[in-house]
Order: sequence, then C-alpha cells, then structure tokens
Amino acid sequence: MNTRQQQLEAFSRLLDIMDDLREKCPWDKKQTLLSLRHLTIEETYELGDAILDNDLQEIKKELGDLLLHIVFYAKIGSETNAFDIADVANSICDKLIDRHPHIYGDVVVADEEEVKQNWEKLKLKEGKKSVLEGVPKSLPALVKASRIQDKVKGVGFDWEEPHQVWDKVQEELQELQDEVKADHQDKIEAEFGDVLFSMINYARFLKVNPEDALERTNKKFIKRFMYLESKAAETGKPLKDMSLAEMDIFWEEAKRLP
Repeated sequence: MNTRQQQLEAFSRLLDIMDDLREKCPWDKKQTLLSLRHLTIEETYELGDAILDNDLQEIKKELGDLLLHIVFYAKIGSETNAFDIADVANSICDKLIDRHPHIYGDVVVADEEEVKQNWEKLKLKEGKKSVLEGVPKSLPALVKASRIQDKVKGVGFDWEEPHQVWDKVQEELQELQDEVKADHQDKIEAEFGDVLFSMINYARFLKVNPEDALERTNKKFIKRFMYLESKAAETGKPLKDMSLAEMDIFWEEAKRLP
C-alpha cells in the first residue's frame, strides 16, 4: 500500500487538477453547489451498489468519484471565502475528537453500544434540540425509518427484547387487516406504514440492515426475471402470452441458479 507521504501527494494532485478544471473547463466552471447535488446523490448510490456487490475495484472507483465531489464543493466554497478543503477536514477532525472522549479524553466506555449512546448525548450538548435533527429530510423513507430508530435508541427509547418487537409487528399486521376488511383506504395506507416501520425495527434487533436486505432481494428478483425473459425469448413466445404455469417452470429454474 501507499505510504502516508504518497497518500498526501495523491490528494494534492487531485486539488491541483480541480484548480485546473475550475479555471479551464467550460462544464466545470459552470457548476454550483446546487447543480452538483443530484450528481453526488447518484454517485453515493453507485458506491452503495458496488459495496453490495463486494466489487473492490468498483468501490475504489466510486470512492474516487465521491472524493472528487467533496473537493469540488470545497473549491466552490473557497471562491467566496466561505470555506476551503482545509476547513472541511479540520471541521470533521474537531468533531471526531469532541465526540470520542473515550479516545481523546478521560471517559471510559464498556462497549460499542455505550459509544453510540454517548455520541447522541454529546450532540444534544452541542445545542441540538432533538436527537432527530441529524436525520436528513431527503433520505429515502426506508433508510430514514432505520436512522430514526437508531437515533432514539441512542437515548434509551427502545424495546428490551426482540420478541416484544415481533409482537408489535403482529399487532400492526392485525390492524392493517382490520382496515383492509373495512376498506378504509387512507387508514390502510397509514397501517401499512406502521407495519413497515415495525418490520424495520425488528430488522434492527436481528442485526439486519433493512435497506441492504431489500436491495439483495431486488437484485435476486431482477436476475431471476431476466432469466425468465431470456427463456421466453428462446421459445419464441412472449411473456404476455405465457400462462403462469409456463412461467413458473422457468422461474423455478432461475431459483436454482448460483
């Protein structure tokens, strides 16, 4: 691996290239904090895909893309004297030191869970009125639910045993079924949301990341359905003209694929 000096030289090279692009490239010169936002989100999801696929070479590439965005934002900030890359780095360094008193202070912790609880307490001391202020509003709903539950757990608002959470899932499922039978559409949606929220909570007790679990299922379904499409094409019969029984033969074959 690279030495610390080589790492610093590589980062300095990136900063120099960013300076060149901002000065000389018509596209780069036009970008703003807002225009880069959706591209950064896209790059983050691409990194997430690479991590789920455990593709280390792709992870390296996607991390580079994200690093470019960080440098790009810092460059734009420096042009109005708002902040530069040193401010960005020092800001996170200061935060990490402040929030790790068990490393940089005299606080003693027993385990990872106590570290997380101290983290949330320290954020409240920094002036935040709610532990939920740190949950981005624009997060996808499933990810947001998971982060909300993590946050409130950090201050002790949590179930004690997994079976209690599962009981809650069963309770919410029954309430959903009651509203389905009553055909109350608005209440059906509300109860369906409660079921999802409680299932996400149960996943946390099972030490399962619900976003990762669902994405694994998405990928599995896509792979199997594309196999089904390819087999249908081989037979010369469009899927829409096949019976469910015919499709199920290929679906079962797809399930046996590695």
